[in-house]
Amino acid sequence: MHIHTQDLAFFAALASASSVSAAARELGVSTAAVSKRLALMEARVGTPLIVRTTRRLGVTPEGELYLDHARRILSELEDMQQSLGVAKTIPTGLLRVNATLGFGRRHVAPLISRFVRKYPDVDVQLQLSVVPPAVTADAWDVCIRFGRPPDARVIAKQLAPNRRLLCASPSYLAVHGTPKVPSDLLRHNCIGIRQGDEAYGVWRLSTNRGRHAGAESIRINGNLTTNDGEIAVNWALDGHGILMRASWDIDRHLRSGRLVHVLPHYHTPNADIYAVYPQRHQRTPRVRALLEFLVGAFAEQPAGMRKG
Repeated sequence: MHIHTQDLAFFAALASASSVSAAARELGVSTAAVSKRLALMEARVGTPLIVRTTRRLGVTPEGELYLDHARRILSELEDMQQSLGVAKTIPTGLLRVNATLGFGRRHVAPLISRFVRKYPDVDVQLQLSVVPPAVTADAWDVCIRFGRPPDARVIAKQLAPNRRLLCASPSYLAVHGTPKVPSDLLRHNCIGIRQGDEAYGVWRLSTNRGRHAGAESIRINGNLTTNDGEIAVNWALDGHGILMRASWDIDRHLRSGRLVHVLPHYHTPNADIYAVYPQRHQRTPRVRALLEFLVGAFAEQPAGMRKG
């Protein structure tokens, strides 16, 4: 078995592409050149790495193993280069960032635009997904997510405090009434969101009033459920029910009056915003530069988003 170092970057680009032609465009070569190079690689390692279907490329189990090692080796080579003094003070190289769909579109993408203006030698690949990738995944350098991951193998840096709030439109509350205590939610239409590994269908509320402090878990009922937060917010704006959503997503609607804060004296679980990254990247200049930039940028956000 012969593995050439230059094949690692080629295969990582190929595995990330949707087709051979897309990989060729990414690499700046012809489709025939990509196919020929892949065939030579597979001949050298002695096993198929890619499965071609009518719609897209698939990676074989052996290809997944090759890809996992390739990404890790490429990252370590780049880190070594920077540690040895190449561009130590000026961040350079590829930075792979993951964020959730709605938050990524509205907040992260504009910040990435500002970041690359400040650091033009950094190439950023922004990937948006419904569910954050596994903390052990090697396909990203920094993952921006809600909540600290319970895994010591990664570093989680808080970017901003963030609350979940209950809200509803004035039109819904005018017809159905405004809840006064958490148990009132049982007779309301509540909009459900299924995201990640969080428990679905149960809202937890607490109060900190002296001897009466306590927590309640309410199993919600409703005729609308989605895995997309933006859709859920639009349903709430349309007057379909009560929603629990992070303040970053609804603060502008609360300020405009299109949504009303429900049960404001009760606390719901925090959704603090974190940047999560592997421990081996903590000294990488481009990762440090992005983290410092994001901390400063989130500190500039509207006051409603920063409330803890």
